[in-house]
Amino acid sequence: MEASTSIKQMLAGNRIFVPTYQRAYSWDTEFESSKTPKQVNTFLSDLEDYNRSTTKSKYYFGHFLFEEKEVNKFGVIDGQQRLTTIVIFLSALFARIKQIRPLNETEQETFEDIIKRNSTYRFATVDYDNQLFKDYVIDKSKKDKNGLETESAKRIVTAFDFFAQKLINKDEAYLLKILETVQSASCTTHPVTDESEAIQMFIFQNNRGKKPSNLEIIKAQFMFNVHLYGGEEKETLIDEIKSRFEKIYKSISSIEYNINEDDVLVYTLRVHFNSLWESNAIEKINKLLSEENSISFIKDFTRSLAISFEHLTSFFGKDQRENLEIHSLISLGGIGISIPFIIKAYKFGLSKIDISQLCSSLESLVIRHRLIGTRADITSRLNDVYQKFTSENPDISPIIIRIDWMKTTQDWWWSYWGNNELEKALQGGINHSTAKFLLWKYENHLESQGKSGYSPTRFDKITSPELEHIAPQTENPETGYDTYDEEFINQHINCLGNYLLLSKSHNCSVGNRPFADKRASYTHLEQQREIQELTKDNPIWTRDLIQKRKEKIVQFLMTTV
Repeated sequence: MEASTSIKQMLAGNRIFVPTYQRAYSWDTEFESSKTPKQVNTFLSDLEDYNRSTTKSKYYFGHFLFEEKEVNKFGVIDGQQRLTTIVIFLSALFARIKQIRPLNETEQETFEDIIKRNSTYRFATVDYDNQLFKDYVIDKSKKDKNGLETESAKRIVTAFDFFAQKLINKDEAYLLKILETVQSASCTTHPVTDESEAIQMFIFQNNRGKKPSNLEIIKAQFMFNVHLYGGEEKETLIDEIKSRFEKIYKSISSIEYNINEDDVLVYTLRVHFNSLWESNAIEKINKLLSEENSISFIKDFTRSLAISFEHLTSFFGKDQRENLEIHSLISLGGIGISIPFIIKAYKFGLSKIDISQLCSSLESLVIRHRLIGTRADITSRLNDVYQKFTSENPDISPIIIRIDWMKTTQDWWWSYWGNNELEKALQGGINHSTAKFLLWKYENHLESQGKSGYSPTRFDKITSPELEHIAPQTENPETGYDTYDEEFINQHINCLGNYLLLSKSHNCSVGNRPFADKRASYTHLEQQREIQELTKDNPIWTRDLIQKRKEKIVQFLMTTV
C-alpha cells in the first residue's frame, strides 16, 4: 500500500476491515433539505461542488491509518467513517449505472477492484454489522429493513438509501464523472505492522485535529500502556481489551440516542471509585496510568466499563419497554444524577421490583430539582447514601428514605427540594418538556379513575406529544377566551391549568383557533375531555377555570412527585 495513492489503488487487491474493537458506522444522514445537513449529506455535496468547479487537482479524501494483519489484509485504525461512506456511495453509484446499461469492461474491472471480485469483498465493517452491509449495500439481496439491531446498521441502510435516492434521476454523464472523481481521488495511507505504533499515531493525530470521544482516547491509551508495560500478559490483555470494547461499541450503537458514551465513562468512574464527585475522566485516568499498578487498573476499569454499558443496554432497551417506572424515568430525561445509582443496582443484581422503586424515587428528586431550579448542590446531599450502597449492603431503603426526608424536612440545608418549594414552583410557567411529562402523569391519573386493572399509557405511545396553550399566547379576536388583560396574560396563559397535552398533528390543526373549535376537537385524551366537561355549561375558557384546573393538577402532583 503506497503512502500517496488513490482510492482505487488503495482498495484494489486488498481486503480492508474495521476491527471489532473500533467504533461502528456513526455518520448520520438528513433527508429533509430544510434541515441542517449531516455528514453523509456533506460527503455528497462536497463531491458535487468539486465536479462543478474548474480545478485541475484531484479530489482529496484525507489520510488513512492501517494496521497490516497479513499480506494484503489491513485493519483500518483511523478513517473508517470516510472509507465506509466511500464504499456505500460507490456501491449505490454502480447500482445506478447498471440500471441504465450493463457495465463495460473497464467499469466492471473497477467494480471488482474496489467493491467485490467473485466472493471476495474488498471492505468489511465491524463483524456484527457486516452481514447486513454485504446483503443490503454490496449484494443488494436484502430489500427490507427488518432485523436492524444496531443504530450503526440503521445508519448504513439510511446512507445507502440516501445515495440511491439522490442518484436515481442522474444521467449517465453525471454518474461517470462522479465515479471518476471518487476512484481517482487522492489519499495518503500509513500501514503499520506494530499495533503499538498504530495506537500512538491514533492518539497523536486525533489530538491535532477533530478530537475523538474521551472513551476512544481512553481505549487507545489503555492499549498503548499495555503494549509498553504488559510484559508476558501483553497479548492476552490486548485481546481482552479488544473483546470488551467490541461489546462496548455494540452497546453504544444500541443506546447512543439515550445517553452519551463519554457520560457513561464518567458514571463508570463514579461507580468504580464509589463517589458521585468524580467528574474529569481523562485527568483521573491519566493520573492512574502513571502509577505503578496501571495494568491492574486497566484490567479492572475496562471490566467496569463493559459492565456499565451492558447494564445500560438492558436499562434503556428491554427493561424500559417492559417496566413503566424505568420507562418513566428515561422519558423524563436529564437523569445524570440517577445513572450511577442505576448501574450499581444492576451490578448488585437487584430485582426489577427494587429497581422500579429506586427509579420512582430518583425520578421524584430529579423533577423537583428541575422545577424548583435551586442552585443548591444535590450531589453533597446524596453522596453519603450512594457510598453506603454497596455489594455488601445492596439495600435501596436508605436512598429512598433520604429522598423522602428531603421532601418534608424543614432543615434549611436540606429543604431546597421540599414540598413548600415544589408547590411554589408549580404555580407559574414550566419548561415545556417538563410540563409535557407532568401532563402525561396527570393523564394516566385521570384514565385510572374508577377503573380496575387499568394499564397506564406509555409516554412513547402519544404520537409526537406537544404542549398546547388552550388560551392562545396571542389573543384571537374570534375569542371564546377570557379578557386578555395584564393579569390574564401574566398569571394564566403560561401555567399548568392552561397547558394541554396534544399530538403534534392535533396541535398544528387547532393553532390559534377560537375556543369552540378547539373544544370540539378535544376528544382524544382524558385531560382533553376534562376541558369539555369543565365548559359544558358555558363554553368560554376563563381564568377561573384555568385556576380551578391548575389547582387540581397541582394537588395530584403534590401527592405523586
